[in-house]
Amino acid sequence: MKYDYLIVGAGLYGAVFAQQAIAHGKKVLVIDKRDTIGGNLYTENIEGIQVHKYGAHIFHTNDTQVWDYIGRFATFNRYTNSPVANYKGEMYSLPFNMYTFNKMWGVKTPAQAKQKIEEQRKEANIGEPGNLEEQAISLVGKDIYERLIKGYTQKQWGRPCSELPAFIIKRLPVRLTYDNNYFNALYQGIPMGGYTKMIHKLLEGAEVRTNVEYLSQKEELDKQADKVIYTGSIDAYFDYCYGALEYRMVRFETELLDEENYQGNAVINYTDSETPYTRIIEHKWFEFGKDANGQDIPKTVISREYSLEWKPGDEPYYPVNDDKNIALFEKYKRLADQEKNVIFGGRLGEYKYYDMDAVIRVALDQTKSEFGEIR
Repeated sequence: MKYDYLIVGAGLYGAVFAQQAIAHGKKVLVIDKRDTIGGNLYTENIEGIQVHKYGAHIFHTNDTQVWDYIGRFATFNRYTNSPVANYKGEMYSLPFNMYTFNKMWGVKTPAQAKQKIEEQRKEANIGEPGNLEEQAISLVGKDIYERLIKGYTQKQWGRPCSELPAFIIKRLPVRLTYDNNYFNALYQGIPMGGYTKMIHKLLEGAEVRTNVEYLSQKEELDKQADKVIYTGSIDAYFDYCYGALEYRMVRFETELLDEENYQGNAVINYTDSETPYTRIIEHKWFEFGKDANGQDIPKTVISREYSLEWKPGDEPYYPVNDDKNIALFEKYKRLADQEKNVIFGGRLGEYKYYDMDAVIRVALDQTKSEFGEIR
């Protein structure tokens, strides 16, 4: 059978592209090396709980078109991301807000909090921040940096904060209000019934094959389609000819517990350097502790997350977007631009950290350039 598009990777980018291609009357083959669809969005039902197998994913966006589009394939609940930080048994609100500042310094007003941050910024004598440590102290002061940022970030990236680029921390919300909502987004939630159900709907009408390793049979697979949408690692596509791009990977320890409530929140970060894991996810609270029938779930599932250095053969999670890796990616990008009838997309194909709404946006923009309109 001849296909119009071979889509390598059944993650969000590939699924959105497949849906649009099918809506425009194209024949689509989607392959994935895993035995599941959805990529890192894959959710698995355990005892009525939708378990985020590859880490927590909370959908949020200010893009109304993206929200309306993805709402055709899932009903989102009203989940609001309000993580908590555990520093050696002391609990702090995240993102950094007036609850955090009150717990840290005893301040009660925004003016007092602002003054405290300014004092610590001046004491640090930082001009233009040149790394993550300096950027963090400039944003929230030394106390919060030392307790709630330093240990967590160094576990996450496996490098001292002084060696990480400043822009990583610029995404971190800081609010002089009593607001625990992590995302300053117009739309936010979790698909009811899990992300896997949503991906299934996006892929309706496509032929989907799992357990297919594209690069080991590339020549044969390429012959089956006019065009390839490649969402795997860009350096792997070119057989690491310039060397491997660096990533961080995550290892999960997941447990089913015979208790109703383990930690009282979906996400708790462990921000000290001594605790080996970065956070614990209690999955049931993404859907308010209810099963698909709205009944309370008597058990719970937790996942401890450990951030590790990536090596070839591991599953890549977070690109390390420092100067060295960005320069290496640009060399691969020049090769990719010369590939005929191949589109590189998504987190791995573009070596870029993407929120889910941004993945949908770039996939829709790409399909619009292919087909002329979004359907």
